[in-house]
Amino acid sequence: MEYKFSDNLASLKPSAIREIFKSLSDPSIISFAAGNPSPLSFPAEDLAAISADIFEKSASTALQYGITEGYPPLRRAVTERLRDKFKIGRDFDTTIITSGGNQGLELACRVLCNPGDVVLCENPSFIGALNAFRAVGAKTVGIPLREDGIDPADLEAALQKHPNTKMIYLIPTFQNPAGTTTSAEKRAAIYEIAKKHSVMILEDNPYGDLRFAGEDILPIKALDDAGIVIYCSSFSKILSSGMRVGFVCAPDPIVQKMAVGKQCEDVHTNQFFQMLCHRFMTERDMDAHIEKIRALYREKCNLMLSCLNQYMPKEVHYTRPEGGLFIWCTLPDGVDMNAFVKKAIEKKVAVVPGTAFNCDTEAPSQSFRLNYSTPSDEDIKAGIRIIGELAAEMIG
Repeated sequence: MEYKFSDNLASLKPSAIREIFKSLSDPSIISFAAGNPSPLSFPAEDLAAISADIFEKSASTALQYGITEGYPPLRRAVTERLRDKFKIGRDFDTTIITSGGNQGLELACRVLCNPGDVVLCENPSFIGALNAFRAVGAKTVGIPLREDGIDPADLEAALQKHPNTKMIYLIPTFQNPAGTTTSAEKRAAIYEIAKKHSVMILEDNPYGDLRFAGEDILPIKALDDAGIVIYCSSFSKILSSGMRVGFVCAPDPIVQKMAVGKQCEDVHTNQFFQMLCHRFMTERDMDAHIEKIRALYREKCNLMLSCLNQYMPKEVHYTRPEGGLFIWCTLPDGVDMNAFVKKAIEKKVAVVPGTAFNCDTEAPSQSFRLNYSTPSDEDIKAGIRIIGELAAEMIG
C-alpha cells in the first residue's frame, strides 16, 4: 500500500529535538537538548495534597466533561493574574484555556490563516510553533533576530514584501531558542507597525515568569488598545509541563472562533488538571513558588555561563540570558555546525542544531542551543568542558 499524505503534513519534517530525544535513552549522554523545566521546579507535595482533596470532594466534576473555553474558576483566576501581573486585558478581551501553550499557537493560526498566507517570525524561532503554522498551510517567513529583538525596519520591509501577511509571531521575553529579550522600545515600535498594517501579533510568553536578572518589561499585549494582539502562555514552566494546561488572552471574536476549532480537536482541556492549576493558584503562594524557580535557574544559568567562559574558545559567541531556559551559541564561519553536533553526540553530549529553528528549513546555521534547566550541575560542568574542547579542536 502506498500512503499519500496531505499536502500540509507531507512536507513537515520530524522535530530535530524529538529526534535527538531518541538518543537520550543512553544514560551516559549528557543532554543540553531538552526544553524541559527542571524536575526540581515541580511543587509535587502541594499538587499531591490538592489532588487528594479534589478526588475526595469534587471527583464528579474532575472526571466529567467540561466547557470548551475552560474551567470557569481557572479562567477567572488567569484573567485576574494577567491583569495584576502583566497589565493585560481590555474590555474586548477574553481568556480561553488550551491544552498546552502550543495548542494556543496552532488555534490562532488556524483561525486567522488560509493556506499560503504568511506568518512573519523571528529567525530563529520555536520549532513547535513553526511546524504548527506549516501544518495549517501557512508560510513561515523569517526576520533576523538581533540581541534586543527584531529590527522594526526589517519588520516594515517584510510587511511591504509580503502583503498577504496574516500574523507576526514573536517570543519577546527570553526567546526560544536564543534566550534574548526584545527591548521595550522595540516592542512599542513593533506594535505600532502592526497596527498601521492591520496585522495581528501572536505573542508567545511561556517564560515571562522566569526572569532572574534585569528589569521586567511589559508584554506587547499590555499596549494593545486596538485588539490586534493574541497573547499565549501556559503553566508548563511554572507548575508542570506534563499537565498540558495553557491559556490565551485575545479579543473575544477570536477566542470564540478558537473555541470552535478546539471543539474539533479535543473538546476541552483536561478538567482535573485545570482544577489542580486553579487550586494551586488560589490556595498556595504562587509568587513564592515562582521565586524559588527563578533562584534555581539563576544558579544554573550562571554556572553554565561560567563554564562557557572557562572552556569555550573566544571565537564562539553565546547569549547571556536574564531568564528562561536557553543559551544560544554561534560557531565561527568555516566550522561545520552539523558536524559539531554529530561529534558532540559521539562524545556523549547532546545539543540542538540551529537549523531546527530556521523559518526556511533549507537554510544553513552556525548556531546551536543549550538548555541549562534540566541537566545536573555536575553534567553542566562536564558537558560544557567536552563541547568546549571539541569547538577548540574544530576551530584549530
